Amino acid sequence: MADAHVLQSAFVYLTATVVSVPIAKRIGLGSVLGYLIAGAVIGPYVLNLVGDPENMMHTAEFGVVIMLFLIGLELQPSLLWRLRIAILGMGGLQVVATATAITGLGIAIGLKWQVAFAIGLTLSLSSTAIVLQSLREKGIAGTQAGRASFSVLLFQDIAIIPMLALFPLLATFALDGNQVGAKGALAAYPNWVQGLAVVLAVGAIVVAGRLLLRPMFRWVATSGMHEILTAFALLLVVGVALLMQLVGISPALGAFVAGVVLADSEFRHQIESDIDPFRGLLLGLFFISVGAGINFALLLAKPLLILGLVAALIVVKAMVMFGVARIFRHKFGDAALIGLGLAQGGEFAFVLFAFAQGVGVIPASVSAPLILVVALSMALTPLLLIAGDWAMTHVEAGTHEPRVPEIEEGHPDIIVAGYGRFGQIVGRMLSAYGYKISVLEHDADQVDVLRGFGRKVNFGDATRLDLLRLAGAHDAKLLIIAIDQDEKALELVETARQAFPNLKILARAIDRRHAFQLMAKKVDGLERETFAAAVRLGVKSLMMMGKSAFAAERAGQIFTRYDERVLKLMFEDWQRVEFADYQRIVRDRTALEEELLKRDMVALLGKSDGDEWGEETLEREAFERALAAKAKSD
Repeated sequence: MADAHVLQSAFVYLTATVVSVPIAKRIGLGSVLGYLIAGAVIGPYVLNLVGDPENMMHTAEFGVVIMLFLIGLELQPSLLWRLRIAILGMGGLQVVATATAITGLGIAIGLKWQVAFAIGLTLSLSSTAIVLQSLREKGIAGTQAGRASFSVLLFQDIAIIPMLALFPLLATFALDGNQVGAKGALAAYPNWVQGLAVVLAVGAIVVAGRLLLRPMFRWVATSGMHEILTAFALLLVVGVALLMQLVGISPALGAFVAGVVLADSEFRHQIESDIDPFRGLLLGLFFISVGAGINFALLLAKPLLILGLVAALIVVKAMVMFGVARIFRHKFGDAALIGLGLAQGGEFAFVLFAFAQGVGVIPASVSAPLILVVALSMALTPLLLIAGDWAMTHVEAGTHEPRVPEIEEGHPDIIVAGYGRFGQIVGRMLSAYGYKISVLEHDADQVDVLRGFGRKVNFGDATRLDLLRLAGAHDAKLLIIAIDQDEKALELVETARQAFPNLKILARAIDRRHAFQLMAKKVDGLERETFAAAVRLGVKSLMMMGKSAFAAERAGQIFTRYDERVLKLMFEDWQRVEFADYQRIVRDRTALEEELLKRDMVALLGKSDGDEWGEETLEREAFERALAAKAKSD
């Protein structure tokens, strides 16, 4: 019976998702609002199809844990340094100003300062999941306003760490003697011990991550099985979450720290792409659970109080964020979008309110209506973003300033897939010329060696579309395929052509047959891996045999021109005839090519060293006429 109930609940959740989310996206509300509406409809206060949503919430909260882990993976030192003004400046000022304003309002209505301060800190956070997903869906994540919003959300996510450590310390002040110990193994210990445990647990994760995680990921990656790497990444997230629960704090905190520790790892792209599908599914469940948990009974019982608090929260946060954005010289329209987009409560408010209630900072009678207020504000976020987007577009249109998406700094000009002997030469040359290179290499041992030499190389299979996106294929102008596996290279060409039609593709050909296959895929250019080196060695051989540098170099040019011309003609035959006929044509054409080439070589090498480079001594036209005549006869 229990299994049947689980299947029934799963069927209801999936049905609600499939029906509501596409409709919400089609009418421009976004998928997040669709999830929230679906949850509200199937929840206990409307159709009551799934009973108590708390059971599903416990599972869905793991989606938030994974989301924070992935956010941590994005916190590379280079990114933090590049956005330091927006993160520390805008983000820090927003949290301080919002917490101060809400704390003041709380004290004004009679709350104790500890309660008001905890509420102010909690409500200063916005919804990372809703805002980022909505910005991506509207195509404005890369604009100046989108980047500023991301920076503020980034600071808020980091601020969760000191908040979780601070709440137990706030509880050490007397609050009517109703304090309740935090859950976990430290429940029987004083609150200051619990606060210290947070710091120690985070420190342990950082130290273990630096000393153990990277070597373990390299060891797992050498197995060559992507599913094992995915399992290990999930094992890491689950293990850290259990450790955080053991000391009585949010599992998301540990996941976030673990992500930060791995932010500079060569496995970052691979881990992110492997875990991302789990995040999408579980976050969807989380939003549905939030919608199902909206207490419409409390809303109907105290509508003026609840709606008034929702309006007050949105107005206060929007005004504070708008003012902060203007202080940092954002245009009026951008500031309006930033302010309205970040005016809601965040998903971590549910975690922080529960934690604060557990340690005795906020009483249940206060946290219950505030949880409803946060849920309703989150539900209104897509509508607020629509209004903010309209305001930004309208203001910019009025000032004749076109709205041009800005690509984030650091996005690559060129992606190099495969960083062995061939790829390294190309990559070093392009990097020396000043281009930004993003490198993907599937061999974990090779990545480890290159990292030891200071090369910035990411581990991952470039044929995977999600990894190409993470590597920056949407913004790059050129993809260089230097993979040493011909089938993998062809697969990558096909994937990149379909997903990124504007991306130019240059490829390494293993041999002549592989060159034909790449030409059939219509790559923009190719180079046979051994051909150029062999020609150069032939040129040096002629010089060692006493020929002049001029004659040897021109001989190399002649041979290259002949071979490339024949390559194109043979490709046409390779496409249109059977293999046996193709072999016969190749034999005949090769004999003709060698005869004409030998004649031109003899003519060239017999010239005096005083001949100029610009003279044309080849019988190229005769060669091409002979080949054309041969093709007609075939």
